[in-house]
Amino acid sequence: MGVKMAHGSGCWFLYLAILLLVAIVPCSQANQRSEDGLKTEVFSSPEFVLEPGLVSNKYYYNIDFSRGHIAIKNFNGEVVDENGKSIPLHETYLHHWVVLRYYQRKGVDIPNIHGDLGFLRSKHIIVKNSGVCDSGLSQYFGLGSETRRTTTDVPDPYGIEIGNPDDIPNGYEERWMLNVHAIDTRGAEDKLGCTECRCDLYNVTVDEYGYVLPRTYGGGLRCCYDDARCRVKEGFQAEKRSLRLRYTVKYVEWDPSILPVQIYIFDVTDIWTKSDESRGVRARHHCLIEYDVESCTVAEANDGCTHSKILTINFPTGGEVVYGVGHQHAGGIGTTLYGEGGRVICSSNPTYGNGVEPGNEEGYIVGMSTCYPSPGSVKISAGETLTLVSNYSSSQRHTGVMGLFYILTVDSSANSNAVVHAPVDVHKATAISEYSWAITLLGVALVAVVIFVVFRRSGREEGYEAILA
Repeated sequence: MGVKMAHGSGCWFLYLAILLLVAIVPCSQANQRSEDGLKTEVFSSPEFVLEPGLVSNKYYYNIDFSRGHIAIKNFNGEVVDENGKSIPLHETYLHHWVVLRYYQRKGVDIPNIHGDLGFLRSKHIIVKNSGVCDSGLSQYFGLGSETRRTTTDVPDPYGIEIGNPDDIPNGYEERWMLNVHAIDTRGAEDKLGCTECRCDLYNVTVDEYGYVLPRTYGGGLRCCYDDARCRVKEGFQAEKRSLRLRYTVKYVEWDPSILPVQIYIFDVTDIWTKSDESRGVRARHHCLIEYDVESCTVAEANDGCTHSKILTINFPTGGEVVYGVGHQHAGGIGTTLYGEGGRVICSSNPTYGNGVEPGNEEGYIVGMSTCYPSPGSVKISAGETLTLVSNYSSSQRHTGVMGLFYILTVDSSANSNAVVHAPVDVHKATAISEYSWAITLLGVALVAVVIFVVFRRSGREEGYEAILA
């Protein structure tokens, strides 16, 4: 009887330990977490291989993405190596990444290719954001060097709605495309010049499609295309390395309490013409995306050497602003979106790093400030004239800079009819409490294992049969 009791007690404690450990150890595919309804999934792009001076500007179709009828609450990404280690901007500059939503006819696949050539009008439907640009800037998400320290949370009770089966045409399915533009600047003769895609540093006179570049085109996207090379110091060598964009999606399941937001992207380079209803002509928006900043003169230097580019544009629809952020390159000193009468809708200012570690790289923009207006406090009327101002320091010349502005708006007449989800800061607090709970369970499990070992050792000392696997 004594032997059976000792043996049974040991098994009972071992069984308890296993149950508790299984309860807290995630499965091998645990790229998803859930915190009080807020789910988090982490994905990685296909790898791209870089060596000093080399550019990767690839498009990846049908990427891994969160599925179902959901509301996106946060999306962000960063460049990491094959071990998941963050890569600093002074080694690999993240010029930009963008994520585009599209519908693809079922049964049709397209390859991952280096250029944006994969869409066939008969088989794919691009789902653009609500922005005004006629071509380009169609993405749902996108940032650049500032990605690690720019807040992208969508506040409650709002969300970016995706996966609604009523919106997907018959015979199609929702998919996502990712474009990652990265430049390896290890050993570069001029790191800033490489990141600004100066054509002389890339030694190119034609773009990737074979078109001759204008003499006035000093630098920009047309010179730092996929597989282009920026000049590095003579004799400099460093190993090739495989990199990926690791991107994180946070979302909640869709329900009637969530107010869907519209995504608008404004481009300070937009060359647009007003609509003329009498002639049936709609507004046209030709967004150039990039521009140059010439260095200031001696006379201008006394005034601070600030270059301001200004866009005045009519907002197509009305709504309440729930989020705003700008996008600039190195040299940027801030951008502001104004409404009529000069009222500020949102100002977004860059944070420059002062160290070497990822997220704090000296000389690089490592974050952009964001706006979260109180609900209903910032409204834009349909047809209202907006003014976008993008300011850069012109103490030196800059090529291929950008002046974009993202805002999220919601229909002012929309009403929530259910309890809203907990805000992001509550989700974070919940996560901490869940980790504490897990640590407690781990402690109990370890105690159980220790007790089991004691029983087992005791059994051996008294001549009891050892427990075998």
